[in-house]
Amino acid sequence: MLTVALDIKQAKIHGVLSLDALVNDFSIALKNRKYPHAPVGVIADNSADWIALDLATQHLGIPLIPIPHFFSNEQKKHLIDSAHIFTLFAEQENIFELYGFDENSGQCHSLFLSHLENYESKDVNKDIQKITFTSGTTSKPKGVCLSSEQQWSVAKSLEHALANLKIKKHLCLLPLSVLLENVAGVYTSFLSHTEVFVFPLKDIGFRDPFNFDAAQCLSKIDTYKIESIILLPQMLHSILNIIEPNDPRIQSLKFVALGGAKTPRLLIQKAKDLGLPIYEGYGLSECSSVVSLNLPNAYKVGSVGKPLSNRKIKIAEDHEIEISMTNKVNYLGEVSDDDSWFKTGDIGHIDEEGFLFIDGRKKNLIITSYGRNISPEWPESLLMEQGLYKQVMVIGDAQPYLLALILPSFDISQASIESSIRSVNKALPSYASILNYIVLDQPFSFSNGQLTENGRLKRDVIQSYYQKEINTLYESSKDLTLL
Repeated sequence: MLTVALDIKQAKIHGVLSLDALVNDFSIALKNRKYPHAPVGVIADNSADWIALDLATQHLGIPLIPIPHFFSNEQKKHLIDSAHIFTLFAEQENIFELYGFDENSGQCHSLFLSHLENYESKDVNKDIQKITFTSGTTSKPKGVCLSSEQQWSVAKSLEHALANLKIKKHLCLLPLSVLLENVAGVYTSFLSHTEVFVFPLKDIGFRDPFNFDAAQCLSKIDTYKIESIILLPQMLHSILNIIEPNDPRIQSLKFVALGGAKTPRLLIQKAKDLGLPIYEGYGLSECSSVVSLNLPNAYKVGSVGKPLSNRKIKIAEDHEIEISMTNKVNYLGEVSDDDSWFKTGDIGHIDEEGFLFIDGRKKNLIITSYGRNISPEWPESLLMEQGLYKQVMVIGDAQPYLLALILPSFDISQASIESSIRSVNKALPSYASILNYIVLDQPFSFSNGQLTENGRLKRDVIQSYYQKEINTLYESSKDLTLL
């Protein structure tokens, strides 16, 4: 059941006369199933129906499993099997057989639904409302089990944090299968009495999940005078490539939240200089999305803001960020960790004013052959802040020095590249200096398996792809041109 005082009659979705009636229709469809409490999956584009289905499952206490479009068929089947989904909602009627569902489907508004043909009913944890899967760095996605209360608690904190902005129009730019848009976008808007604008992704600039048309997106923002959006770093980069200072298409925006992967300071400063009200934050699925966020009255460049009012954060002796958890983290199919402090795997620090800074990933730590520990995000961020490169990855584990994989933003000479790396090395100790580089033959992307859906580097995959070139450079001492 919904655990917050959400008045659905007051919740507003653009173009929907009665969200309450829509939720009721989906509730009836769910209650009329052979197994009315069995988990539900949804694989569909953004729409008001998607949101109504989500609210209906919360009202009835049924687990919902959002299935991202951008997962492979193998990953989608893994989700369906591991989450024990009985009913699948989809916008396309012809996909059900592919995943073992009855080919004779029903329909509720724009979404078709079908049930698994061979299903064995199992007891369902009543505290689980949503199982959100992230692809991470492996082929098999990992499911994080969340209660309705956990999600709405974050939304309530965000509502309080953003209250002074009096935001009246929010545009959903991320897929609703991404938890961040669910919680920080839709739920927060509902609690704030903010009108939610939700369109098919192709109508807001996504020809496919990873091909973003910034001009089309800005046109939609301008047409409806949108006041808040959530961006991933690669989306911000595309927008900054086409806007001018104080561009009229962004004048209505009051708050642009930035999450996903670490963003170079130079990119954020450029956004601010162009008049984009950008505020970087930090979150994890295990924590029901947002943990900390920069705000207009509490902002520091380079940080991910201060913790939300419902968060407590500490930095461990090894600099790992730990977050206090009222509810223990629950992964699907795994024994829950009873530790009240969740170890994020991120390395960071909190300054004297309480701002949180992300310094890297603990598992990414490079240990050179000289025994020096280096977080690769450190030299990577220095390179990215020069504005010369679209993408950078630094390697050097068990090697005597660091090597950079770089994708220039434009045509650039070898001399200019080496000059830029020498400049970065001046800000690094000798053991963390970059002494060689490889110019990439293609960008890191989700489609080639080298990025996660949030834009994080799949370091093992990338290193394996370029292993021959890497070995050649490390084996040839004469190529140490940057010493």
